[in-house]
Amino acid sequence: MTAPQTYTPAPAADFVLPFSMPHLGIRGRVVRLDSVSARALSAHELPEAAGRTLGEALVLTTMLGSSLKLDGRLTLQTKTSGPMDLLAVDYYGADEDRDRAGLRGYARVDEAKVAALGDEARAFRNLAGAGVLCITIEPKLGDQSYQGIVALSPDSIAASAEAYFWQSEQLPTAIKLAAAPAYVPGDKTPTWRAGGIMLQAIPEKDRSEDDWNRLSMFLETIEDMELLDTDLAAEDLLWRLFHEDEVHVHTPEPLDFYCGCDGERIARILRSYSAEDREGLADPDGIIRARCEFCGVVHAVAPKDLSSAN
Repeated sequence: MTAPQTYTPAPAADFVLPFSMPHLGIRGRVVRLDSVSARALSAHELPEAAGRTLGEALVLTTMLGSSLKLDGRLTLQTKTSGPMDLLAVDYYGADEDRDRAGLRGYARVDEAKVAALGDEARAFRNLAGAGVLCITIEPKLGDQSYQGIVALSPDSIAASAEAYFWQSEQLPTAIKLAAAPAYVPGDKTPTWRAGGIMLQAIPEKDRSEDDWNRLSMFLETIEDMELLDTDLAAEDLLWRLFHEDEVHVHTPEPLDFYCGCDGERIARILRSYSAEDREGLADPDGIIRARCEFCGVVHAVAPKDLSSAN
């Protein structure tokens, strides 16, 4: 394994670590989330199966967004017929206001339907049902937005992303994701951890089909705990998997939870409505309260905030 001379090892969690095997025409990323995933999943109490899927989606969106060096936002969204009929994750690239990329996520779940499924809800095909995976890229400046849509795989959200890359770019891709509630001694409430690793063919690079199949098989041997264990360094995980090959690790990129919800923007939107349209939106005290589904923050808009003078 090789690294830049000034290389700083990846932190225990909340990072994305790019790596490559240029002689094989393959690149990849390792992601591990701890405080970021815990914060993202704290806004709503979800059934465990839905929490696992949202945690995996946070990791997958990090892989996609960070690979683009994005100055803007990448959104991963599913719309389906199952009890978890909507899932949305946003990746915000670092900019002049934030020196780290940010993540947020939300899953909408019909808990009664999940309860009726019982243990069958653990299967992704039963939780999500039929639907689509949509990836939207919104650059902050310059380039136009891009949107790609693929049918959701009944197997997993990772399998859906693999199909997306093959259909949109003809790039062989292998992804392994994991998420689980982590229990800390003395605390009855678990926090969520999530992690994953991705391998992908480098465009316009020659590669051996045998090498690709061999490395993809190595990826399948990873245990969920290896992806989630904050005591296992990402570099050590790569060594376990690919010590027979020359792996180049690049500079790790730290991640934060970030939500762009804005109370003033909500007030501006409400001011554009007529008084009749706003009828019935306020609580008995006259204040309109809007709860952000991503972070759980409740924005209070008072009558004075709705005057045209603001």
